[in-house]
Amino acid sequence: MSKRLEDFIKMNREEFDDLEPSADLWQKIEKHLPAEVVLPKKREAKTFSLSFVMRVAASVILVMGIGFVLYLRNEKKAGIDYAAINPTYAKQQVHYTSLIESKRNELKALAKSDPQMYKEFTAEIAQMDSTYKKLNNDLATSPNQERVLRAMIRNLQIQTEVLNQQLSVIEQYNQMKNDQKNETKNI
Repeated sequence: MSKRLEDFIKMNREEFDDLEPSADLWQKIEKHLPAEVVLPKKREAKTFSLSFVMRVAASVILVMGIGFVLYLRNEKKAGIDYAAINPTYAKQQVHYTSLIESKRNELKALAKSDPQMYKEFTAEIAQMDSTYKKLNNDLATSPNQERVLRAMIRNLQIQTEVLNQQLSVIEQYNQMKNDQKNETKNI
């Protein structure tokens, strides 16, 4: 049956092709369609000027640059994994840092009783601490990170020794004060 339809169309093709729709047929159809169904008119393609493209490119570069700087700052703040350099040194660094913190808290008790001595003692520790911070900053760019980390540990050891000496001086000073008070009471 489909073969017969094809043959019929081929034989009568000329009769089918002579009829053409009128030019205003689509407009008549549009009039009968609801307003929502009406197809929008074809929009023109937008073109961008060179200055606009350059401004957009400059903005993208600026945003990427700011993002990169923030990333680098964040990496620097995140610090270096000491354990990746040397696990033993990392443990020592944690140990000495916590020891120094507790010794500093003990030293703070002196601030109330003898502020001048406390000021002198903290000035010494602050100088060593600034050296430690400089070493910590150098660690990120150093070709021999293990050596710098070892120097940082040594700095922490010295800070601990100085704090122990300072606390010992404070104990001796307080003992001497107590002995003098006792002698004046006995007289």
